[in-house]
Amino acid sequence: MKGPHLVYIADPMCSWCWGFSPAIDAIQARFGTDLPIRLLLGGLRPGTDTEMDASDRADVRTHWEHVREASGQTFDFGFFDRARFVYDTEPASRAVVVMRRRGMDVGLAALKRIQSAFYAENQDVTDGDTLAALAAELGLDAAAFHADFQDESARHETRADFAIAQNAGVRGFPTLIAGIGDDGRYALVTNGFQPAVRIIPALEHWLATARGKA
Repeated sequence: MKGPHLVYIADPMCSWCWGFSPAIDAIQARFGTDLPIRLLLGGLRPGTDTEMDASDRADVRTHWEHVREASGQTFDFGFFDRARFVYDTEPASRAVVVMRRRGMDVGLAALKRIQSAFYAENQDVTDGDTLAALAAELGLDAAAFHADFQDESARHETRADFAIAQNAGVRGFPTLIAGIGDDGRYALVTNGFQPAVRIIPALEHWLATARGKA
């Protein structure tokens, strides 16, 4: 992207990213096109192929409780009543990548809708049919989405996102980075959850400084 912008690195099945979702909404509302957001999928647990055991469930539940307390976001803890679940974050990430092709705003809306479906509604966002139904809610043709979702190019594009995040040294989500343009000048805004009341003043200061140097 040219000009001041943000790079948001997230995973749709990262609970702290769900907690950070209101901050992203507030940033978009405050800055709009003055500070556009580029979304990258970081890859929390892509390719996981084993079912969650009791220890996994207890660990994840603890994270959810911490996020709910810190952010006030809604969680449906009925998720933990499931007999079987494989916590593979690649399908949900790939769904966001496919919808992001329609524009970055669509990608961000897809991230939020999938997050809400998983955390607040206990929907299985590792399932292609579920993801197609969510895509339809956002105005996409479900059949066309499903075809794109299953195409190898979507898998490749998703893996490319993961690689960019890994090569940048990003190991935790959410991560928000501010950039000036295409010359590699970037500054870390946050690596981890922060409420909007902390993020927005910092971004206002950064943006004023960036415009002064432009």
